[in-house]
Amino acid sequence: MKSPTKGTAKGPGKTVTGTAHGNTGPGTATAHCDDLAKALEAFRDHGPLIERWGTELARRLGAGARLLVAGNGGSAAQAQHLTAELVGRYRDDRPPFSAVALHADTSSTTAIANDYGVQEVFARQTAAHGRPGDVLLLLSTSGASANLLAAADRAHRLGLTVWALTGRAPNPLQLGADDALCVDAPLGATVQELHLVAVHMLCEAFDQAVERGEADHGPADPGADDRSDAAGHGRGGSPGGERERRAEGERHAEGKRAVDGRGGLDGRPGAGGGPGVDGRPGAGGGPGVDGRPGADGKPGVVGRLVGRARSAGRAAPGAPVAPRKGHT
Repeated sequence: MKSPTKGTAKGPGKTVTGTAHGNTGPGTATAHCDDLAKALEAFRDHGPLIERWGTELARRLGAGARLLVAGNGGSAAQAQHLTAELVGRYRDDRPPFSAVALHADTSSTTAIANDYGVQEVFARQTAAHGRPGDVLLLLSTSGASANLLAAADRAHRLGLTVWALTGRAPNPLQLGADDALCVDAPLGATVQELHLVAVHMLCEAFDQAVERGEADHGPADPGADDRSDAAGHGRGGSPGGERERRAEGERHAEGKRAVDGRGGLDGRPGAGGGPGVDGRPGAGGGPGVDGRPGADGKPGVVGRLVGRARSAGRAAPGAPVAPRKGHT
């Protein structure tokens, strides 16, 4: 009796094998699973970092701070997944906590992109919603998205803590964050899948910390600036201190750039030559937010971080580079 050839069906289940459906060889359909399983083994080493993030997040959000999250494309979906778990619930019932996915406000996002440029869509919302002690979590498989790098820079100037979920290190976002979890995987799709694993692990660690009462304790160390001036008050009556005053000053400066000669709100350079919000260099040659160099040739925020990432990459010759699925 002749055995069935590849591409033919046999039996009630009509099991189909081989190249008849476009497969290039045995196991092609499961190669993706093999890549994921291999990357997952190395990913386990990030467990302690995620546990630490979950505990710190419970303390901060329990004290009235807020989590801001942002990403592009598929990473935006992951960001919104995380905020939904915190505002709603992950497994067991618990109080809601403040978490905002910055891309989800489509009216604000498109208005900012139209008026100030795409690089400002997250940075401007960070300035609007963020306060000292808040956490900004940025997701990017490439680690090179200019609008996320601009948001990280703005967050630092406002006194927020910046965490990043990225692909392979080194990358600009990793270097621009206070703490980063870099997935060591060759494909963007695999990186994105492990980011979802990280989101669920973070929710698990967060819920466990809440159950231990960490959300009732407040931040472990609100910072020397806050301790030095307990009279200042931020959101919800919590100590704001010097960092809060600096943040308010930064937000105030955002609205008066056209008056004092710095870049105007429409992104055009001001009389003093300062860069506009959209990063266009001013008359004095100052670099813009998006990293375009000014007339003096100095790189902007994004350009500096990209340069650092490239330098770090050159320090490790032969290191594999992850193929990108766009800048997500």
